[in-house]
Amino acid sequence: MKREAGVVVGVVIADESHFLKNGQAKRTNACLPILQKAQYTILLSGTPALSRPIELFKQLEALYPNVYNNVHDYGNRYCKGGIFGVYQGASNHEELHNLMKATLMIRRLKKDVLSELPVKRRQQVFLELSEGDMKQINALFRELEVVKRKIKSCQSKEEAELLNFTEKNLINKIYTDSAEAKIPAVLDYLGTIIEKKKVGCIRIDGSTPAASRQSLVMEFQEKDSVKAAVLSIKAGGVGLTLTAASTVIFAELSWTPGDMIQAEDRAHRIGQVASVNIYYLLANDTVDDIIWDVLQSKLENLGQMLDGRENSLEVSVDQPSSSPLKQKTLDSYIKRCNKSHFDDEPKHKYPRN
Repeated sequence: MKREAGVVVGVVIADESHFLKNGQAKRTNACLPILQKAQYTILLSGTPALSRPIELFKQLEALYPNVYNNVHDYGNRYCKGGIFGVYQGASNHEELHNLMKATLMIRRLKKDVLSELPVKRRQQVFLELSEGDMKQINALFRELEVVKRKIKSCQSKEEAELLNFTEKNLINKIYTDSAEAKIPAVLDYLGTIIEKKKVGCIRIDGSTPAASRQSLVMEFQEKDSVKAAVLSIKAGGVGLTLTAASTVIFAELSWTPGDMIQAEDRAHRIGQVASVNIYYLLANDTVDDIIWDVLQSKLENLGQMLDGRENSLEVSVDQPSSSPLKQKTLDSYIKRCNKSHFDDEPKHKYPRN
């Protein structure tokens, strides 16, 4: 992105402005001077912060560089302070919300402007791993409990900060091992099963060229022979319209609530005429338990900061579960989902123009 010398920019509109969250990114460093020097700057985003308040700072700096010019002051006030200059917490939510609402933020919620959209339902499906899969994970959980006990009993702030880092590293290790035990190479695994059933499907992940993604989406939207889309949360979570689907299944979780909500809403958006049913497959006694709680906590903070109230991933109270002895295969699970038709669910795909 280049700007000619002497050219005065009147209005700059930046869509998906949450991509400015990383102050070290080349994109942010290229955009910031242009946004700051324009006579009028408009930032657009449904999720201006995906995970924590620090992600707002560069956007605020773009709009009011004279006010938001010190990341450490902002971090200490609204991010619960930081460890080694890393601000991952949240504090003073109400103050930040009121400040943004009074000076720079116009917030419109989907429920207010798209009230005609059908309902979106979430459900957790709990799975149990085999004893062999759980052996290594249980060992890591025992180690994690030791660290947690040390954190509770430590006397100094410095020791607590170091132990917190150890705790996060262990959680990441459990996450990696849990994912490998639950579904190895998730996308490949799912794609193979669907192909064996001779079901037409598309696949979009990080390796899919940007130029090819829209044509794959059109296949899914318009061809009756294409019944499934296998997507990574990141690559398939932004900028795609998949309203031909009314069932969404998550085989993995992201640590970032904004990523999960955006991925859900590929199906729940303008053009959807059926109720959207979302199923989260969670493995019992793994890091899924931790991630789900973290997602809820982050959503509460983001809700207070952006909307002035707590948000959450609301799920149905009646939660199905399964065990290794009576494990539902993906085929039978999808078959059960397909049988759960509602009166407003269309029999055919999006009509061709």
